[in-house]
This record gives sequence, structure tokens and C-alpha cells, in this order.
Amino acid sequence: MAALAWSLNVSALSADQLRTLAQGDNDERIEALNAAAAAGDPTLQAFVQALLDDQVKTAGERVYLVRGDAVIDALTGQPASLPAEAEDVVNSNRMRRALEGTLAALQLFSPEPRLRQQAIAGLAERLDESQLPLLDKALAAEAEPALKQQLERLRAGLLLAAEDPAQRLEAARALAASGQPATRTLLLERLAKEGESFVEPDAEVRAALQSALREVESRLAWGERLGALFSGLSLGSILLLVALGLAITYGLMGVINMAHGELMMIGAYATWGVQVLFREYLPGAFDWYIVAAVPAAFAASAAVGAVLERGVIRFLYGRPLETLLATWGISLVLMQSVRSLFGAQNVQVENPSWLSGGFQLMSNLTLPYNRLAILVFAGLVLVGMTLLIGRTRLGLFVRGVTQNRPMAACMGVNTRRVDTYAFSLGAGIAGLAGCALSQVGNVGPDLGQSYIVDAFMVVVLGGVGQVAGTVYAALGLGVLNKFLEGWAGAVLAKIFVLVFIVVFIQKRPQGLFAVKGRSAEA
Repeated sequence: MAALAWSLNVSALSADQLRTLAQGDNDERIEALNAAAAAGDPTLQAFVQALLDDQVKTAGERVYLVRGDAVIDALTGQPASLPAEAEDVVNSNRMRRALEGTLAALQLFSPEPRLRQQAIAGLAERLDESQLPLLDKALAAEAEPALKQQLERLRAGLLLAAEDPAQRLEAARALAASGQPATRTLLLERLAKEGESFVEPDAEVRAALQSALREVESRLAWGERLGALFSGLSLGSILLLVALGLAITYGLMGVINMAHGELMMIGAYATWGVQVLFREYLPGAFDWYIVAAVPAAFAASAAVGAVLERGVIRFLYGRPLETLLATWGISLVLMQSVRSLFGAQNVQVENPSWLSGGFQLMSNLTLPYNRLAILVFAGLVLVGMTLLIGRTRLGLFVRGVTQNRPMAACMGVNTRRVDTYAFSLGAGIAGLAGCALSQVGNVGPDLGQSYIVDAFMVVVLGGVGQVAGTVYAALGLGVLNKFLEGWAGAVLAKIFVLVFIVVFIQKRPQGLFAVKGRSAEA
């Protein structure tokens, strides 16, 4: 019964069409296939699928559909007996490509935009000139502007290979309005040389192609510039998160903490641990593990920071060289401890589904959701830290102790406790940086080593103890680094940035923003 219903969907094709589609040479079959598709025959799709599934047999001038034990006369739609002399329809590779292309092209008339989008993507890989009438019909019927533009580019690309120079000229002018990287590749291929001659033999068409290439490259250049700017801001937001913790421990407390990168690494591993727990015990809520990972990363790094301050650093205040050496040794201990606990291999932290993918702003510019989330997260952490330091009792105590410790102690402030709180806060913010970094890369024992030097450069360039300077320095260095990478490469870009910072500090040792105060002569 199911086979009978299936056959009735294809029985509207004429006897001649059925015979030609199933028999004859490839040229005849492909011509009949394109004619039926261009006519918009609603029954063609099922028959094409049957041909691809090897469910069509012929005997003389009769065409049969065979599915399992059910045999149907394709013309009448009635059950039939399969003749002994029936032969399978053999599809060559060329014929299969044509059938697959037609099947994809027929989706161009689907009421679902998603299916039409898939059809356009499929056609781009197997389109040939014989399908131009079908493409024209789909273009006339398409109502979605974005899909219509894609069809127009597809048509123009097809016409570039046409024999008629006038058609190629029309295609070149049409492609000039495109802003797709694939269009640039297509134009470059057409303008290339084969031996001593050009792929495009006509001089007028070549001139139009070169003009179109200039216009396409001009549009793509804007996408590349905006992409470099976004990459720079994304890198800057990561540097900002990393440097905010140092702005407290180094900028306000004067502690050169070489273990700051390892505190970030602890936050990243805490995020990974929360992910593992959610996958094991709360798989239905896995997409929200990152919400629980943020406080967990802060708490883990802050706790380790409190232990470091209480156990080591509080005995080294006022001795920067000893602090540097001690924290460097602590960083090695922390790295080796993580290797012993979790192994030397990187662990992968999976993005939640709502942080996967990206927003396509231009044809060559996609803004990943995880990078956008880090930008927003860095802004929220910055606002929270600024309010904490500037508007709370703890912030008042921290500022008082760092500016005049003896006077703060005389006013009844427990300076040792404030030191622990302040260092733990800086360590906790480092943990938040590690949580954010886990969303854009793998997590491993050496994670912090990649950012510690850049973080110190940001704090020094911005001005020691100046949060506003840290923001400007982080974003500025991120953008500068990405633009220099596009011009000189990643290694030279790092060198140029370092030279810039050295020269800048020579000219302005206090950084972008100097600490306000009264001079000795005032």
C-alpha cells in the first residue's frame, strides 16, 4: 500500500518523459531532466530520488518502480508484475551528479527558507550551464532578499563560463556588486593565465572582471578591517580580565606576583571541574554550567590567593625582589601540582550551545558568540571591581591601607586582614579571567604563562594603581597587536609592541595615567 501511494506521486510524468529519463544516453537524459525541472513538474522529485536509490527498472518501453517486493507501473501507478527481461537503470557518475544537482535545485522552490538555503549551498558545488533555466525560475520566485542575492551571484558565476562573451560581460558587471570572498576567488580564477594566454580570452570582459575585482576587494577590505578591530577588542578584553587582578595585587599592594598566571589557570580548571560535574549529574542543565562555573572559579582562585598571602607574601611586603622570586617559585609548584593531579595534557572545556556559533555581520566577518560574551563579561567584572574599590567599606579600607598603612592602623583598621582580602580579590579576578579563557581555548598547566608578561605590560603602561589606565592599555594593546599582526605577522607584532612599550615608559615612566598627588615643593 505504501509503495502504491509512492508511485501515484510520480505517475503525472508522461510516458515519453519517463522513458527518456530512464533510458537513452546521458545527454538525452540530462536534457529531459532539466526540461522537466524548469517546467516545475511537482512529480519529478520523487522519480529522481527513485533513480538515485536504484529503484527504477525498464522492460521495452515500460518503466517500473521497485521497492522491496512491490512493483508498480510508473506510468499508471498500478501494481504490476516485473517482466523477466526487465533491466536495471544504470546511472553513470555524470548522471548521478546531474540527478543530485536537480534534486538540490528542486529544493529552491520549497516553502521553507532553510531548505532553500541548503539547496543554494548544494547547487554551488555542482551547478552547470544546463540548469540556468531552473535557476532563472527560482530567482524570479525568490522573495527573501538574502537568498535572492545568493541566487544572483550563483547565476553570474555560471554565466562567467558561458560561450557568449556578452553573457560573460553581463556576469562580470553583476558580480561587481558582490561582497563575498568566494566571488573574489572566482574572479581571480577567471583573470588567471594558462601558459601565455588568459583564461578569459576577451579583452573587454577581462577589463570588466578587473573592475569588478577592485570593487569586491574594496568591500571585503572593510570586513577585514572590522574583523581586525573586533579581534583586537576581543584580545584586549582578555588582557583586561587578566590585568585587573594585577591592578590590585601589583598596582595597589605593590606585590610583584609572578604566580598570577597560575591563579588564572586554577580558575580555568575550576571551570572544567564544574563542567564535568554538570555532565555527570545534571546533563539536562549542561548549557548553564558556565553560570555555576563563574563563582566557582572566583572562589577557587581567591582561596589559593588567601593561602599564599597568609603563608608567604605577608612576610615579604616591602621587599620586591624576594617577592618576585618567591611567587615565581610558587608558580612552578602550582603548575607541577596541576600536572600531578590532572595530567600534563590539555583538557577541553566545551562551550554551552548558546555560546557556540556566531553572528554574521558581513560576508567575511562573523562575530563568535563566545568572544562577544567575554567582552560583556570583562565589562561587568570591571564595573563590579570599580564599585567594590570605590563605593564599599572594604574598598575604603584597601585604599586607606595602601596609601598610609600606619594611619589606617591607628584608625582601628585590621591591616593584615585587609591585605588578605585585597590579595584574595586580585586572585579571584584572575580566576574569572581563567574561566573566560576556558571558553576560547584548551585548558592546561601552562595556560597562565601565555598571559603573565602581557598583563604586567598592561598594568605598567596604564599606570600603576590606575584602573582607567588598565582599561585603555589593555584594549589599546589588543587592537594594536592585531593590526600589526595583519601587517607584519604574529612574531614581529609582539616585538613591535614590546619596543613601543619600552620607548613609551622611557618617555613617560608613570604610564598613561599618573597617580594624582601633591609635589614636595607645594
